[in-house]
Amino acid sequence: MKFDFSDYALGAGVATDLVNTSPSVRSAGEVLADPAALATFLAEHGLHPDALADGRGPTQGDLDQVRALRQEIRALLETPAEEDVVDAAAGLVARAGLGPSLFRDGEGRWQWCVAARPEASLADELAVLTGVGLLGALRTLSHGRFRHCAADGCQGMFVDTSKAGKRRYCMPEVCGNRRNVANHRARRSRNSPDTTRSVSS
Repeated sequence: MKFDFSDYALGAGVATDLVNTSPSVRSAGEVLADPAALATFLAEHGLHPDALADGRGPTQGDLDQVRALRQEIRALLETPAEEDVVDAAAGLVARAGLGPSLFRDGEGRWQWCVAARPEASLADELAVLTGVGLLGALRTLSHGRFRHCAADGCQGMFVDTSKAGKRRYCMPEVCGNRRNVANHRARRSRNSPDTTRSVSS
């Protein structure tokens, strides 16, 4: 697989989503419960790693390595010093990355990329992808885009690659909706008449 430096949102998004599969984030428990769940995760992100060529599915060993990578990425996202983030992300790329080199994109323009070594494991290919994405996001957007979820009680983290940079939740469709429902209920409670008062006759 080749990883395009200009498409940092892909790698940063995979890093975000991978971190948030953890049972420490999801109240429903471990998202990557078995190799089939890992295959689903990869498919949902449109990833076709070379390590899974010829229709091979992830193994339990792949799953164990990807879960370990998830912990490393979480630690990287929580790192306060930019220089340490760069070192850690570069370490992910160095696991199996070759390059950088140039390739032509679909429109014939030259783009910087890093390719994974042909013998790289699934976890190492994901390490290269996320490392490239996190380096690109840091350089293009700033370290301030590596954030904790704003939802009460949520332990999720994310890299905000949105144009406006105002994302607040690790999973907007879950944490954002939960917050909106709580706010709506609180407003409704404040605005409803007090039905406990007795009416004198």
